[in-house]
Amino acid sequence: MKHVNVALFVPDEGCPHRCSFCNQKTISGFQRRLEPIDVISACETALSGKTNARGGEIAFFGGSFTAIERGYMLSLLKTAKIYIDRGFFKGVRISTRPDCIDESILALLKEYGVTSIELGCQSMDDEVLLLNERGHTAKDSENACRLVKSAGFELGVQMMTGLLGDSDEKAFETAKRLIALSPDTARIYPAVVLEKTKLESLYKSGEYRPQTLEEAVCLCSSLLKLFNENGVKVIRLGLHSGGNVEDGYVAGAYHPAFRELCESRLYRDEIENLLDKNKVSNGSISIAVSKKHISQATGQKKANLLYFREKGCLIRFITEENMKQYEVRLLPLSETGRTR
Repeated sequence: MKHVNVALFVPDEGCPHRCSFCNQKTISGFQRRLEPIDVISACETALSGKTNARGGEIAFFGGSFTAIERGYMLSLLKTAKIYIDRGFFKGVRISTRPDCIDESILALLKEYGVTSIELGCQSMDDEVLLLNERGHTAKDSENACRLVKSAGFELGVQMMTGLLGDSDEKAFETAKRLIALSPDTARIYPAVVLEKTKLESLYKSGEYRPQTLEEAVCLCSSLLKLFNENGVKVIRLGLHSGGNVEDGYVAGAYHPAFRELCESRLYRDEIENLLDKNKVSNGSISIAVSKKHISQATGQKKANLLYFREKGCLIRFITEENMKQYEVRLLPLSETGRTR
């Protein structure tokens, strides 16, 4: 059964650097300091709602959680721990910077019920990190990941694409290096130009060209496949559509259904490979896909069906219960089933 996490944002708290892309208040939509009473309110709301919050995590995102003032950090953790000790939630999930992790802070986090730690690695290319003023190195990310894993926490990694100085090749290398560190989960964020950031200034001066939506979907769908093939669950693709992202958006690859676009592209690529392998270039075609993922195979606004139709292929999807996500199989036209 899927559990819902209680997401709480700590914008701009503790960050020792202002990265080129960052405007946390725009990303999170949270304009004031998070207080313990807000933790209580969010947990009570989640527990009294219709969603299945029990058994999920209390998640502190935004900012750099382990870099905020220690007393303030503990006030939030102590409040969250009340609900963990009562058995309402399984633990706390936090996000922080790779250079704000050491053995002593990990021991403290464990004491207060933290079970999952996400590290904002963003890139494993030192030049990209320097150009975007991250203030840490790829080595810092490697060291932090190993410390988190060895201490028994669930490890999450976050990476970005399309940053200043980045390329598709560097993004793939970042993904491969992160996978080698055995994370449990990953988040992939295409860089988006937000107002009041360095990237906005560079974009307006012509020194920075953000990824187009098409470029980001093409790259991120391939990265999604790479993480999946290596057993790393991608728990987010693209900025969430809440907060004030639309209001602060200037340019770049933002779409409220970015993950859906990537998943549909992955299906399109798999179907294209299947047709090439079987030397099918036109005509009416039946393809079996997972019943649970028929909408992804079809594509947003039937984009995949239209794509192949323009190539001369009329695809009929037949759904099967036992097929995996992204699995596709060519069928004889005589086979029937639930179709789209």
